[in-house]
Amino acid sequence: MRSTIRGAAFGLIAALSLSACGGSDSSDDNPLTGSSGDSDSKALVVGSANFPENQLLAEIYAQALEAKDLKVTRKFDIGAREVYYDQIVKGGISVFPEYNGALLAVAVDEKSTATSSEDINAELKAKLPSSVEILDSAAAEDKDSVTVTAETAAKYNLKTLADLKPVAGDMSIGAGSEFKTRTQGLVGLKTIYGVEFGKFQPLDAGAQSTLLELLKKNTVQAANLYTTDPAIVEDKLVVLEDPKNLFSSQNVTPLVYKSAVNDTAKAALNGVSAKLTTEDLLDMMKRLVNDKEDASTVAKDWLTEAGLVS
Repeated sequence: MRSTIRGAAFGLIAALSLSACGGSDSSDDNPLTGSSGDSDSKALVVGSANFPENQLLAEIYAQALEAKDLKVTRKFDIGAREVYYDQIVKGGISVFPEYNGALLAVAVDEKSTATSSEDINAELKAKLPSSVEILDSAAAEDKDSVTVTAETAAKYNLKTLADLKPVAGDMSIGAGSEFKTRTQGLVGLKTIYGVEFGKFQPLDAGAQSTLLELLKKNTVQAANLYTTDPAIVEDKLVVLEDPKNLFSSQNVTPLVYKSAVNDTAKAALNGVSAKLTTEDLLDMMKRLVNDKEDASTVAKDWLTEAGLVS
């Protein structure tokens, strides 16, 4: 997405309009979760963006919290960061699986030049609104990318984002609609690499399966895919290298509304971060996307294997 939303050629759900900013308070309406949330006013509200990986991470958080006897309400499929961030800051959402670099660059400080996870988290801790905070980041990372087919890479001799400069004018790029105005998107491609595409094809973040098909059919010649997308390996797609770090580190990081989470909740979420790796994300996404398994089952299996639930 990433842009940084992430995230991502996942064909499990239909495209969701960014205008659907309320999402769903119950997972009964959500094919990615298998159990309904608790509507108790004291429940922790776990939110997610409108793409499958983020919903899976939110389900992992929700089950980890429930394993500590904490009440949880699920509010998934909310939309892009431009939609859900204010809900977290104002307390409408208690817990959210974020990607630290995107959070900083998109919502907190668009002028930040931090690229390493350590520097990004230091800036977030200093600059986030006082009502929210980040907890421990996971080793797991899902970065935005500009990805092309092997045929396109060979045709234009593309290896890095810089190689796009002389040819991008003859190409079309597909991405979530927010990619057009983000620094970690078309704006940064132009200012950092001098790359300007001839055409931009916007899609909702939840319509990434459509984006993948457009790429494979050569309707678009480049796409903003997430690096944990199983299709990259399966379809032998080429992720263009980013030597100037346009796309910063994107470690999975819990963002929480301070007054809503107690020490038990923080320990549960930090426990997830301590175990979650990029390889885990790849494995889970293969089950979610290729095998079409239910996210609640995938989440429970991982939590069990990680020793976080019994």
